[in-house]
Amino acid sequence: MNRAWYLEPYVWLIILFPASAVIAGIVTLNLAIESDSGLVVDDYYKQGLEINRTLERDKAAVSYGLDANLQFNADAKLIRLYLKANSGYQLPDTINLSFYHHTRAGFDQKMLLKKIDDGIYQAVLPKLVVGTFTVELEADNWRLLTSADTPMTTLEITNDAD
Repeated sequence: MNRAWYLEPYVWLIILFPASAVIAGIVTLNLAIESDSGLVVDDYYKQGLEINRTLERDKAAVSYGLDANLQFNADAKLIRLYLKANSGYQLPDTINLSFYHHTRAGFDQKMLLKKIDDGIYQAVLPKLVVGTFTVELEADNWRLLTSADTPMTTLEITNDAD
């Protein structure tokens, strides 16, 4: 007696491998479309030319004697910066604060800290995903840079006077 083809286990075994490849391809395509890795930079040459300027900004922070303390208040949704400098340097009215996610550019955050008192700056605390970020403070011709994991409550950023 002949059995119907769909009752044969070997037929399903032969169909299983191509069907699983199609399903895996669809899942991979969906992941590629939905996620933006953001790892490749279009203007890498231009960024390479900026290295000397960046090093000068780091040296300026050392010469000004800049030390920063960031405090994160999740309840009040505020971020506050306490900035110290040499007596000869006048602190700016605003400072740019950037959080660069180490692997996903889509999670980067930038904000402007405004001076509320001498050496004290404040801004609204952005929503940061859990992960490792490069934290950059910059104004005028200097910058301070460090790496930190979120969530955080305080963060010390000091210049490296090597």
